[in-house]
Amino acid sequence: MTTAAVNELGLAQLAAALTQGKITSVAATTAALDAIDASQAGLNAFRIVRREQALIEAADADRRLAAGERAPLLGVPLAIKDDTDIAGSPTAFGCGGDFPVKTEDAESVRRLRAAGAVIVGKTNTCELGQLPFTSAEAFGHTRNPWSAEHTPGGSSGGSAAAVAAGLVPAALGSDGAGSVRIPAAWNNLVGIKPQRGRISTWPLPEAFYGLTVNGPLARTVADAALLLDAAAGPHQGDLHTPPAVRVSEAIGRDPGRLRIALSLRTPFTAIKTELDREVQARVHATADALRRLGHEVTIADLHYGVLLGATFLPRSMVGIREVLNRMPGAEVDPRTTHNALTGRILSPALFAARRAEPLLRKRIGRFFNDYDVVLAPTTATPPPGVHDIDNISSWATDQLITTACPYTWPWNVLGWPSINVPAGFTATGLPVGAQLMGPANSEPLLVSVAAQLEAELEWHKHRPTPWWTPAA
Repeated sequence: MTTAAVNELGLAQLAAALTQGKITSVAATTAALDAIDASQAGLNAFRIVRREQALIEAADADRRLAAGERAPLLGVPLAIKDDTDIAGSPTAFGCGGDFPVKTEDAESVRRLRAAGAVIVGKTNTCELGQLPFTSAEAFGHTRNPWSAEHTPGGSSGGSAAAVAAGLVPAALGSDGAGSVRIPAAWNNLVGIKPQRGRISTWPLPEAFYGLTVNGPLARTVADAALLLDAAAGPHQGDLHTPPAVRVSEAIGRDPGRLRIALSLRTPFTAIKTELDREVQARVHATADALRRLGHEVTIADLHYGVLLGATFLPRSMVGIREVLNRMPGAEVDPRTTHNALTGRILSPALFAARRAEPLLRKRIGRFFNDYDVVLAPTTATPPPGVHDIDNISSWATDQLITTACPYTWPWNVLGWPSINVPAGFTATGLPVGAQLMGPANSEPLLVSVAAQLEAELEWHKHRPTPWWTPAA
């Protein structure tokens, strides 16, 4: 198989090709590494590339495959976000500076390795995952495979760019306020924010006071579900351990005729937001597709309330402060320093913010007495320009990120699952998305609906033109 042919394969397809002996892991991993190298000057998706280590791991996978061993991802090259530890590499989390090499894998990486995956590298993320952009002084700007002049989103923008460009068939990201779903929307990908605790955040018992979870990015629902199942599972030190589910089993399962609420209302923010007309039109088109599939879709706005946002801010800002404190010598933007200071000021409100969680889940959970799923925009706008975030004030930054991305963070407060599904393109060819949102532990239901939509809309057949390769 040629490098181009390998890079066209999805996660499940590549895993099957390896099992059937159609390609070796060394060849597949080499193809991924070569594609990463060829793209790096343009896309800039990776912070660390593990060429030597990955090829050693791939050779070992080939020996295991030849001996008849089988595992869900045996020999498949994958990428992880650079907020996740992998033994032998530092975790910079978007910051500048020198950081110690980690001696142990994060639990999610341990589980991916146990499933046979070969980790080819760590993808770029903005400083401490704060922005729906992927850029920083330490590494420059990661660009969108669909348009070099636009951001891929963030904070899992490097993972999204790598998958959309076909450098790897899938990648792991993390989502603390939409950081998987937003770049998925802006790269024509499926991105799953799972139930809190579904994928362990160990060595942290929880991340950002429960806001942040790990989640997969892939081109298809089946691939995202496969990666989620491989990475899922608790560590004994986790604070959150939801009941186990196998989301891959929901692919192809008929969810029945569902009551779906189409909610375009933005959660309360102190900054005025407005839904872009093209995004709105694409979300309505997604609703029409769900109706064609036999579901009852009703316009019914979800009322989030003021308290939800009041509980988000202390957890987010105090979390930023604590992560920065764990990274002595980190070189960061003044806006990051400002947010860390805000975290120190807001720390007295943290206890009340956590105590409010059960009340919020109960109040918003009543909505699901009448509806099974909520359909909402993932973002309010198409992807902004890659340089729009550069050299602006903290206040201007808050305005920019809030007006672009007001929709995703409430489900981080609640800890419930949500999936971005591609919703099409703007007139200028920029991808946008819609999110399916459910109550606690509803990943199988959301995955079954998302798979129905994929069969109807066939978003996985659309690929960006590879402007980032030397030949282009």
